Amino acid sequence: FFNKALFDLGLSPVSEPFNYRLNRGLILGTDGNKMSKSKGNVINPDEQVEKFGADTVRTYLAFIGPYNEPGSYPWDPNGIVGARRFLERIFQIDQKISDTTPDSVKKTLHKAIKKVSDDMVRLKFNTAISELMILTNEIFKNGISQSDAKIVAQLLSPIAPFTAEELWQKLGGETSIH
Repeated sequence: FFNKALFDLGLSPVSEPFNYRLNRGLILGTDGNKMSKSKGNVINPDEQVEKFGADTVRTYLAFIGPYNEPGSYPWDPNGIVGARRFLERIFQIDQKISDTTPDSVKKTLHKAIKKVSDDMVRLKFNTAISELMILTNEIFKNGISQSDAKIVAQLLSPIAPFTAEELWQKLGGETSIH
């Protein structure tokens, strides 16, 4: 609307700024109904960020379901707690540093690099996060080298930039991960 008005006034070079529209789908209240103040089932994102952190909320919303596909996703308080646990766990991979990366972890890491890279382009954030969860489990079973742990931080950075930045610094990154 604003862009069309600016175009009409000659202040914007294009009448329509976007080629297509992307959206998240409908996020429902915990009761499974559309969020509404009158129903009292609205989840305040500011409160969730205050309680869990921005990266946790971002990760949960990315994991809740496929982006830009029709769907309704009920807000699940346990789901956001699960996202928080995942980020806390991946943040601790520095405790699993070893001299070399075992072959099983290398294989899982390379699979994750491919999957996360492809999924980011296709906006399949939920499956990218799932792949990172699988990788994290493998790391906690077998360990990982410091240089490969840095790759994990890079894979995490588009999803949870603050957590990835701190992990990067813990792993010896001298500049910003971004």
